Amino acid sequence: MIPWLEKSAPFPPVRRALKEPNGLLAAGGDLSPRRLLEGYRLGIFPWFSDGDPILWWSPDPRMVLFPSELKVSRSLGKVLRNRHHEVRFDSAFAEVIASCAAPRKGAPGTWISDAMIDAYRDLHRLGHAHSVETWIDGALAGGLYGVALGRVFFGESMFSRARDASKIALVALVARLKDEGVGLIDCQMHTRHLETLGAREIPRARFSSLLEELVHYPRSPGTWSGASTAQVQCRS
Repeated sequence: MIPWLEKSAPFPPVRRALKEPNGLLAAGGDLSPRRLLEGYRLGIFPWFSDGDPILWWSPDPRMVLFPSELKVSRSLGKVLRNRHHEVRFDSAFAEVIASCAAPRKGAPGTWISDAMIDAYRDLHRLGHAHSVETWIDGALAGGLYGVALGRVFFGESMFSRARDASKIALVALVARLKDEGVGLIDCQMHTRHLETLGAREIPRARFSSLLEELVHYPRSPGTWSGASTAQVQCRS
C-alpha cells in the first residue's frame, strides 16, 4: 500500500517506495509549484495517466547523466560542426511541452496531460522550468524541457521532428550546465536512447546523497536567454 497525500501532507521518505512497480511512493496531492518543487528536492516526480490520480515516484536505481560523461558520437559531432541548426533557450516552452505530449508512433498514449502541461507552464513562468530548442530553417525541429534547482537539472521529456534534433538540444544543455557548475542531470528512468548518450543508473541512496549535496545551492529563478555557441568534442 502507498499513502494518499492530502493537500498539505509531506511526502513519505523515498525509502518507502515500492519495489514493484519500481519507485511508486504515494498518490494524491496536487501539481502546485510548491508541491512539485518539494518533490524534486527530494528526488520525487509525478508520472500518471490522464484521468488517474496523481502518482509520485522515486525509482531505484535512478538514471542520471553526469555532464562530464556526455557521449557525442562521431556522426553527431559532424552534425554539430555543420551548424545547419540553431539552439535557443526558453524561446518556445509552451510549444516544446506540447510537442513532447503529442502522440508518438508506436506509443499507446502520453503521460503529459493537460494538467501536467499547465503545471509545468506555471513553473516556467516562475523561472524554474526551462526548454532547450533545436531550430532548423526557422522551424522547431526538436527539444527538451525540465526543471533547474541548485546545481541539478531534472529532465522531463524530449522530442524530435528531425534526425538528431533532441540530441543537439541535449548537447547544448550540457554545455550550458557545465558553465553554470551543474553537477547532475536527472533522467529518472532507464532508456536505451539516454544510455547511448552517456547516462547510467546509480543506486537511489547515492542519488539522494548527490541531491542533498547539490540541490540546495542558491539559484535565482528566471528565463534562460540567448543561443548556444557550444564547442563539443566527440566522446564515444
